[in-house]
Amino acid sequence: MNNKNKSKTGYRSLSLICFFLLIGLWCVISYGGFTDEIFLPSPTSVIQKLVSMARDGSLAENCWESTRRVLIGWIWSVIIALPAGMLMANSRKFSAFIQPIIEFARYLPVVALVPLTLLYLGIGESQKYTIIFLGTFFQLVLMVCDTVSSVDNNMINAARTLGAGRFQIYREVIFPAALPGLMDDFRLTIGWAWTYLVVAEMVAASNGLGYMILKSQRYLATDTIFAGLILIGLIGLVTDWIFRLLTRLVAPWQERLGDKK
Repeated sequence: MNNKNKSKTGYRSLSLICFFLLIGLWCVISYGGFTDEIFLPSPTSVIQKLVSMARDGSLAENCWESTRRVLIGWIWSVIIALPAGMLMANSRKFSAFIQPIIEFARYLPVVALVPLTLLYLGIGESQKYTIIFLGTFFQLVLMVCDTVSSVDNNMINAARTLGAGRFQIYREVIFPAALPGLMDDFRLTIGWAWTYLVVAEMVAASNGLGYMILKSQRYLATDTIFAGLILIGLIGLVTDWIFRLLTRLVAPWQERLGDKK
């Protein structure tokens, strides 16, 4: 086993140890009677709640609705942020025009924009997509800009010397070189999209994991709250793993370069 494989095995082992330590601490506190069930439900009660939700169909429905909202809002963010960020990185005029607006907007709290989105868009699904879009777009466009700006200028100059046009340079030089970094940007921002899910579902929603958590808060149903949080975390882990796999598939040269280093 080479050093790289040993490093990966050690990393995974430490991750599993941390995970089981956290579960063990939860079991000790809840089963040991160190706190009331209303503040920290036991793993058994949370599992029973998940099984109950799976049986009545609400588990699959809420997971699907929340995942759909996150994906639609985040995909629209990517569709607009990707070309905008690439233009900002390669056009000083465009950057000077749009970057002050982006820098200003990214500091605005998304929660404060909920009343305006309700006023402009009503209580339909578009309002929920917009909240997730607003929570990810302004950060993503700057991340794309930084990633594209880090592409080696020597590669761009070499392409120009060989007669490549602007669009060809974007397509065959800048985008492939920046793709591994862009995939990391996408992976991070879809995680942020999940953090805005509760905000998106806090008003006029009738399903979804965020709605389930907020509804449970009113009745102090902490087992349901924990179930919802665990589901969001698990879906997030699966999403993260999918993006790591996609990065290896669409940008395999990243690993080859890493091996050479």
